[in-house]
Amino acid sequence: MSQSTSTTDPEAEASDVTALVGSGSSGGRFGDKLFAGITLTAGIVILVVLAGVAIFLVRDAAPAIVATPEELGRDTGFFGYVFPLIIGTLVASAIALVVATPVAIGVALFISHFAPRRIAQPLGYVIDLLAAIPSVVYGAWGSTFFGPALVPAYAWMAENLNWIPIIGNLFGPDYSAAGRTLLTASLVLAVMILPIITSLCRELFIQTPKLHEEAALALGATRWRMIRAAVFPFARAGIVSAVMLGLGRALGETMAVTLVLSQGPLTANLLAPGNSTIPAEIALHFPEAFGINRQLLIGAGLVLFVITMLVNMLARVIISKSAEFSGAN
Repeated sequence: MSQSTSTTDPEAEASDVTALVGSGSSGGRFGDKLFAGITLTAGIVILVVLAGVAIFLVRDAAPAIVATPEELGRDTGFFGYVFPLIIGTLVASAIALVVATPVAIGVALFISHFAPRRIAQPLGYVIDLLAAIPSVVYGAWGSTFFGPALVPAYAWMAENLNWIPIIGNLFGPDYSAAGRTLLTASLVLAVMILPIITSLCRELFIQTPKLHEEAALALGATRWRMIRAAVFPFARAGIVSAVMLGLGRALGETMAVTLVLSQGPLTANLLAPGNSTIPAEIALHFPEAFGINRQLLIGAGLVLFVITMLVNMLARVIISKSAEFSGAN
């Protein structure tokens, strides 16, 4: 009985595999080159736009920066005009960051590690929706409801806290009967940046390697000690990025601060009317400004642009130092 056997040529099979791999790698190399070209173009466009904005600001702000007080029609020159605005912007952003950061990290931890799933998911959706609310809505809420609701607290603070050495001037002796103060604007900014920081921190905490968490728990650590030993080191650089992103939002916020804050001269009292920020100053006066006054406001915008760039550079330095240890290495 004859039995037919089928044999394959190893050389032919190898050549087919080589041809298939070569064809796939050629397509893959083309896709990689195309994707690399698109990303490079996007990066160049961003740099060109940023350079264009910087050139525009410097060109239009230069006459106001070098102008004399007489030419500006003010008692001081450009830097005397913009200095109180810088202080107001930095103070409002700093207070918002100090208030929002611990709350945001706590809420993110609750959603990612403590809350049951039936509570964590709806709460996460609500936090994400807060980030989508327009700033003008926050401003209207702050000026009509939140500010007046804080007036009794401001009255108590002005009566009981103004005797404290060094910081007593921050809380009295006067206070705004309408609640439209720099502290109110700062708290509204804290509410606005809270969902941004919370959403980013929540995603970071969820991505912590489960092996690290389980190893810490297996060694007898409590849940809080596990979070300190495994979650926070893994997410340290990302938390800094989230906080700096919230700071950038607070520095550039316009409408909410404009609606909440009662404009006035610089004062150390956070409970009294007065103070202003660079974005609010530009939003209030730019529509009717012309000539040297318009250039003056553009100069204030240039200062805010420089502050934002410095904040971003500082954030990169902090992140690079914080990224020395992570869950990945």
